[in-house]
Amino acid sequence: MNKKELSELIKTLEGYNLEFKETLNNSIVKEICAFANASGGRIILGVNDNLEVLGYKLTNRDISIIQDIARNMDPVFSVEVEQVEELAVIYVPEGKNKPYACAQGFFVRVGANSQKLKRDEIQKFFQENGGVVFDEKFIDFDFTDFSNEAYNRFLKKAKIDNNLDCKQLLSNLEFFRNDKLNYSGILLFSKDITKYLRNATIQCVLYQGTSSTIIDKKEFLKDLLSNFEDAINYIKSKLNTEYVIKSTYREEYLELPEEALREALINSIAHRDYFSTAPILININIESVKFLNPVIMDLSLTVDDLMRGSYPRNMFLFSNLERIDLVEKAGSGFLRIKKAMEKYELPMANIYFSKRLFEVTFQRPDLQINSYKRRVIDGKGFEYAENVPENVPENVPENVPEKRIILIINIIKNNNRVTISELSTRLSVNEKTIKRDLDKLKTLGTIKRFGPAKGGHWEVIK
Repeated sequence: MNKKELSELIKTLEGYNLEFKETLNNSIVKEICAFANASGGRIILGVNDNLEVLGYKLTNRDISIIQDIARNMDPVFSVEVEQVEELAVIYVPEGKNKPYACAQGFFVRVGANSQKLKRDEIQKFFQENGGVVFDEKFIDFDFTDFSNEAYNRFLKKAKIDNNLDCKQLLSNLEFFRNDKLNYSGILLFSKDITKYLRNATIQCVLYQGTSSTIIDKKEFLKDLLSNFEDAINYIKSKLNTEYVIKSTYREEYLELPEEALREALINSIAHRDYFSTAPILININIESVKFLNPVIMDLSLTVDDLMRGSYPRNMFLFSNLERIDLVEKAGSGFLRIKKAMEKYELPMANIYFSKRLFEVTFQRPDLQINSYKRRVIDGKGFEYAENVPENVPENVPENVPEKRIILIINIIKNNNRVTISELSTRLSVNEKTIKRDLDKLKTLGTIKRFGPAKGGHWEVIK
């Protein structure tokens, strides 16, 4: 690599395959480990976070330290080091015997950061993919299918100077190699992704009332960012908007917070199993908006675990969504959904998953009862339905508030893996109260618990 090539590489900014360091320090260990567990990468010494070139001259001792870091990894690894005028470059190849560990543990690349994982987490990730990571796989691509509009929009959002040959810049960004484009590049820059990934589309379906009768359907199949925005606009067009008059002007409020809807969709895009033949599906009816996407899930996880954070399935794709500010910190999407729903004074979305399917369901508020003005502006909060559904069991304890019992049973019916913490949040009571209610319901035979506290599920006994 010459100085000009290195200068152009720096302009692409830090990312999934590129790290800047002012000097050689202890953090180099985890960066090398993370790149080895990803698709490789380059560490440039002598550049700070503001892209200022400070310079770094390698010594023989520096080279020995770097090579020892690689040799001391488990399994043994090797890297290359080069001095390019005033800067030093460490070339980390993709590991052939993943996962790799250093003295500090196991690391993977998540966006522009190196994140520590437990051994079983990283092993499970690679085992389930058969050693193949979808978003980094390269295939033949016909550049007549390349969307210059999508490409230029990506560069603009990523704040990358567009003064290089397209293929050279794609190569610097790790999308292009040996005349092939990887699947992340296909998702982001194809005019029509179905030519290469038939089911990597987003489908929106509108149902009549709560029936299975379809009254409208739309499939989005352009580049990823266009499909994302088009799907969000479609959802918004099918939801109600509330107008609140304030003296000489009015304010508009979508019935569900747009931020929460966007987070749910980007979660589907970033975490979906792209080897699956199923698309991302968004079902809309009079009562709810439901996001469904194919996944490969670890069933030992709980919704609480997801709320605390998780690493994205498609890490290279995630890193580039991060570049264009479509996602923020890994694993924080559900917390942002929760905060957006709380700001709107609405119940948290229901989260359900099986081994191969992930669902996020938003309950649509009845604006005649639960208008934004009443809930938020007037400060009265969300009013839960008082009517008892016909199928609510008769054997409920008299000394537990009827409304809360109805809600607990209905929540369990919709999500049999719901946790005590989630019930506490949804019903605005402390966890001790929820435990007491559940114990009474179990004693009366209304509900039954199967499996351990972590990984088990509830059943409503009819």
